[in-house]
Amino acid sequence: MTRIALALVHHPVLDRAGSAVTTAITNLDLHDIARSARTYGVPDFFVVHPIAAQRLLAERIREHWVTGSGKQRIPDRAEALALLRVVSAMDDVYTALAGDAGRGGVELWTTAASSRSGSLTAYHDARERLAASARPVLITFGTGWGLARDLVDDADVRLAPICAGADTGYNHLSVRAACAITLDRLLG
Repeated sequence: MTRIALALVHHPVLDRAGSAVTTAITNLDLHDIARSARTYGVPDFFVVHPIAAQRLLAERIREHWVTGSGKQRIPDRAEALALLRVVSAMDDVYTALAGDAGRGGVELWTTAASSRSGSLTAYHDARERLAASARPVLITFGTGWGLARDLVDDADVRLAPICAGADTGYNHLSVRAACAITLDRLLG
């Protein structure tokens, strides 16, 4: 089976006006995405943030649940949050997954809620590609208003947007929900 990893990207992401920004880490995102990763057997969940204080916050949350008093109270949460790896940049993720091969050793997938150009891959086609991939597959999720254009343009695969079967005129899922739906469609 192809090695799959998740990355929750806080920079570079977009704000409402389409400018590149850095967003804050939220406790709920860490918990819920780690739980989804563990449920679907994804061994690596990276949180990408360039600001040291934010990385420290994420590490403290992880430590509380993995080695601290949280582990005693809710052992299942410890098992999920043990998957969390906090890094400062996407290059750190590529190195962790592919060593010296870096970005070239990783198949980069994005969710395409904000993709306005380029080809999109349907989930049934993505499942087939996932089964055949020789490189680790990194599925990235953007915070804020989505991944910055450079990251989307660099992707090997842009997964089709998640949307309701009927047009409701509204499509703004939380990153936690988008991740869970994506994992279910790919691995469920």
